[in-house]
Amino acid sequence: MPEIGAIILAAGMSIRMGEPKLLLHLRGQPLFRHAIDSILGSTMQPIHLVAGKYIEEIRQHSEDYPELKIIHNPNYADGMSTSLKLGVQSIKEHVDAVMIFLADQPLISRDIIQSLIDKYIECKDEGVRIVRPKYKGEVGHPILVDAVLLNEFHSINGDQGGKSIIKKYDAVTETVSFDNSMWGFDIDTPEDFQKVKLHLDS
Repeated sequence: MPEIGAIILAAGMSIRMGEPKLLLHLRGQPLFRHAIDSILGSTMQPIHLVAGKYIEEIRQHSEDYPELKIIHNPNYADGMSTSLKLGVQSIKEHVDAVMIFLADQPLISRDIIQSLIDKYIECKDEGVRIVRPKYKGEVGHPILVDAVLLNEFHSINGDQGGKSIIKKYDAVTETVSFDNSMWGFDIDTPEDFQKVKLHLDS
């Protein structure tokens, strides 16, 4: 069984939200905790969360997660790539693959996570190195990346995340399709937040 770790990117500045979105309460707890709860229900270890401006608040709200390692990104203002590089650097020696999560996607379920892991295990010997979900035909997160590609992340810059790496290795990428577009929904604006609240209440 491959060792698969998790990186949660939680260092965004919430510019479009106008307030720290990861601390907004959804179903009685801060938004970022929903991703952690889904990961804790899986077989993934270790779990590293990369935080920036709001690291102290995130620490306070996650004291009951002894499994969680929180990493500070002092360069969070330089974009998502800085968090990805820190997260990958901290975890790469300990895993066979890593799954990369966005902390503002509260509807990622354990079933989605397990489906991606199952696909990776099934296709690994055929040369597949990246597995990602498709929600109603749209690719999204979380993204599972084999450890052989992790050194590629050292060369990324700005706010693009790992898009260039995924594009480069398209030939060894598999997708898993889900028929609910909301599952991969990420929250950027107050309208997005209301949409997720309505979805959970429906």
